Amino acid sequence: MLQSITGNSFLMLTILIFVAIVLLLEGLYLLWKTYRGPEAKKIEQRLQALSASADHSKQASVLKNRMLSDVPLLERLLLSMPRASTLDKFILQSGLNWTVSKLLLSAAVLGVTGYAALIATLHQSPLFGLIAGGISAAIPLLYVQWQRNRRLTKIEQQLPDALDLISRSLRAGHALPSSLQMTGEEMPEPIGNEFRIVHDEVNFGVSLGQALTNLNERVPITDLRYFVVAVLIQRESGGNLAEVLGNLSKLVRNRLKLLGKLRVLSADGRMSAWILLSLPFVLGGLLNLVNPDFMSPLWKDPIGIGIVKAMLINMMLGAIVIRKIVKIRI
Repeated sequence: MLQSITGNSFLMLTILIFVAIVLLLEGLYLLWKTYRGPEAKKIEQRLQALSASADHSKQASVLKNRMLSDVPLLERLLLSMPRASTLDKFILQSGLNWTVSKLLLSAAVLGVTGYAALIATLHQSPLFGLIAGGISAAIPLLYVQWQRNRRLTKIEQQLPDALDLISRSLRAGHALPSSLQMTGEEMPEPIGNEFRIVHDEVNFGVSLGQALTNLNERVPITDLRYFVVAVLIQRESGGNLAEVLGNLSKLVRNRLKLLGKLRVLSADGRMSAWILLSLPFVLGGLLNLVNPDFMSPLWKDPIGIGIVKAMLINMMLGAIVIRKIVKIRI
């Protein structure tokens, strides 16, 4: 009897400990979701975009005030540079949480590393060291460019659905600011965040025209510029904005459909470009594995090194020409 009572007590204690652990884990999860979850991060990004909450310097204000650097000395130096604001706008359009100083320092470090690696390791001339350093320094800029193109392409694909949502909201009797708010809440990222910023700027006292102009600067897409122009003209001269936005949505969707067809037709050229660019490296690697003595003069003999340099330059020029051929703009 005593053993039965002891066994039941141990079982109840085990169950209580299990329930306590589950409740503790659930509480920790809810605490993480409240402060670090997706919704919390979305709200934090929204506040940072409008109030510069991530900036603890004296220049932070209620409205958005992007800093070029976290270091005051670099901040003053970059403010004196004529192209620093253009580079900052370039980073803003990419959606990266970078500063201009971070981008420039990354490019400088990679450039010096590439130059030193080519000079010290491969014992090449300073001219080719400078070329390698320039290519290495361009890697952060190319990454920002890639992120920018990727983000703008995604916004361009989401724009017809956003225009349809605004048009339907206007037909339902909502005002344009309410329609923009609804679009910001219903549409996915990144276009939803852009429309939320427009609505929040209007709530902070910025005029709708200025808020749409700021949107056009953050997202330099031709189709979005048509939307901004249509709204501004409608506010000046009147008209059925819902019908205009509906027609604009059809136009954008048809243009994207045509662009998709052209990309399918030009896929052969892009595939040929990738094959032509990768084939020398693949064949060189295979030949080096099969017969290293046959390939060694290419990087040991001065004539072979000159041939490799000329080949790389010609391949780079060929890649630029092929890219110009297969890249079709509508």
